[in-house]
Amino acid sequence: MNKAITPRLIPLLIAAAFSGTAGAAGFQLLEQNASGIGNAYAGSAAVAENASTIFYNPAGMTQLQDREVSLGLTAVRPSFNFTNNGSTAGTLSGNGNDGGSWAFLPNAYLSWALNKDLYVGLGLGAPFGLMTEYDQNWVGAAQSIKFDIKTYNINPSIAYRVNDLLSIGGGLNWTRMEAEYVKRAAASPLAPLATLKADDDSWGWNVGVLLNLSPATKAGLSYRSKVKQKLDGTLTVAGVTSFAAKADLTLPDTAILSLSHKLNSQWELLGDVSWTGWSSIPKVDIVQKASGVTVQTLNTAFNDSWRVAVGANYQLNGALKLKGGLAYDQSPVPDAEHRLVSLPDNDRTWVSVGAQWKPNKGSALDLGVSYLIVKDTTINAGPSSGTTVRGTYDSDVWIFGAQYSMAF
Repeated sequence: MNKAITPRLIPLLIAAAFSGTAGAAGFQLLEQNASGIGNAYAGSAAVAENASTIFYNPAGMTQLQDREVSLGLTAVRPSFNFTNNGSTAGTLSGNGNDGGSWAFLPNAYLSWALNKDLYVGLGLGAPFGLMTEYDQNWVGAAQSIKFDIKTYNINPSIAYRVNDLLSIGGGLNWTRMEAEYVKRAAASPLAPLATLKADDDSWGWNVGVLLNLSPATKAGLSYRSKVKQKLDGTLTVAGVTSFAAKADLTLPDTAILSLSHKLNSQWELLGDVSWTGWSSIPKVDIVQKASGVTVQTLNTAFNDSWRVAVGANYQLNGALKLKGGLAYDQSPVPDAEHRLVSLPDNDRTWVSVGAQWKPNKGSALDLGVSYLIVKDTTINAGPSSGTTVRGTYDSDVWIFGAQYSMAF
């Protein structure tokens, strides 16, 4: 193997395991239910309208009926259209076409009352991930052609109603992370493709508090811990070599403060402030497993980020509720020099609408759609593998979701 290529190649491949563009900023997926889409997830830790509260605030289970199940599917379609402006990329050329692609995110939740005050639950979802994919010989192919990251989360939970004012809850989180990344080994269409596949299983936890401040007002506070992932994988350069590599990263912790307030029998107002500790990934040490030597340190320079959301519900009649919401979501990427082609992320604004139909007390169908307006995004990524990618991204995101919930 060409030893001049290897030290530069490994960190870039590992870097993709920390990137991706999802509905939320960075590579976080807020879409752990579809019932919150119509409100841009405003009030997520306070509403407790179905069993998906297990993810956003497990204390909310005490507001549910004795046994509830909630099943949902969300479709996310980001669009990343690059325009070159002075890149240096050897003999690679082209803007890569749209780097975004569809992602489909299922979720499932079950809540069960053991008695009038004690509840247990189980949640299944995918809190981080998504994919970018470009043409194989585009101007940035020596930095990224394809990036695909998936997570799977299993979240057993418990909640207890202390009194009419206070409920508390918590849970454990088993998280599996899988990543695949493909790039050219050098800045030429003739260079071999290099592929990293890596995965890990790890554990985290979450807690929450729900306050019934009055018959009309609820406040929720929840926290999800960091999750330390120790990725093990294989790096393959087609027709040249294959060897083991590893890297550690810590997925960020999150905190949410939410409010819901019923103005009257028809109108409900929702608010949300959330924080994500992306600074848990300031840099990544890349280690070659056979030797234990750190090949390179990748300085990601992620910043902690904030998200604010407001929403409103209107009860049109006994069966139909209309939903709306707006949100502003900060990106953890600090500047053009730290923006990766596998993570063309920037601040975004959510515009959301939805509806809930309840044919009876024990069932509900939620539909929601969000359009995310992404701030114009410049990139100056490199030098890497002999290339620097300079230009702009024109990006947006569509999110569509459906959720069915029932009590039994």
